[in-house]
Amino acid sequence: MATKKTSMFTLTERLTISAANTATFATIDLGSYVDVGDRQALQIHSVDFIFQGTTGSERLPIALGAAGAVICQLTDLNRGGMVFANDRALVASGVVDYATGYFTNATDLYPDNFGKGAEDGRYVVNDQLYVTGLSTVIDGPRTVNVTVRVNASIVTLGAKDFMAIAIQSTAADN
Repeated sequence: MATKKTSMFTLTERLTISAANTATFATIDLGSYVDVGDRQALQIHSVDFIFQGTTGSERLPIALGAAGAVICQLTDLNRGGMVFANDRALVASGVVDYATGYFTNATDLYPDNFGKGAEDGRYVVNDQLYVTGLSTVIDGPRTVNVTVRVNASIVTLGAKDFMAIAIQSTAADN
C-alpha cells in the first residue's frame, strides 16, 4: 500500500489556553510533507498530548486552581471546535480530568497509537492538521499549555490508495 520515504520523525505544536470554556486553536503545517502530484502522504504512527501549567515546570493543578478537565483534539479538517468521536476528521484526542488530589484520563478511550507494523498508521493527505484545546477551569491570570507530539513518516501511496484517502477526507468535510 505505502512505500516509506523517511524514517519516523516528530512534529510538535504547543497550544496555550488562557480562558476557561473557550476553544483555543493552532495548526501544524504539512505543506512540506504532502504532495498530491507525487501521491506523497503523511503516515501518523502515534500522537501524544502533554499537559502543563503556565510555565514548563508549573504543575497543572496550580494552573487549573480547581477540579476540572483539559481536552485536546487533533483533526485533519478544520471543524472550528471540538468534535465527537465518530467524526472521520478526528485523528487523536486527549483528556485529563482533575479532581482534588488526583488525575485521570479514563474518560478518553480514543486510540492514539496506530500500531507498530509498516502498514499501520493514519494516512493524511491534507496540507494541515488542526489542534483544538479547551479547559473547563483556569486559575485567574494563569494559562494551561498542551503540547501535541505527532510521530509520523512520509510515504508514497499507490494511485488507488491515494485517491481513496483523498475521497474519504473530502467526504468527511461534509
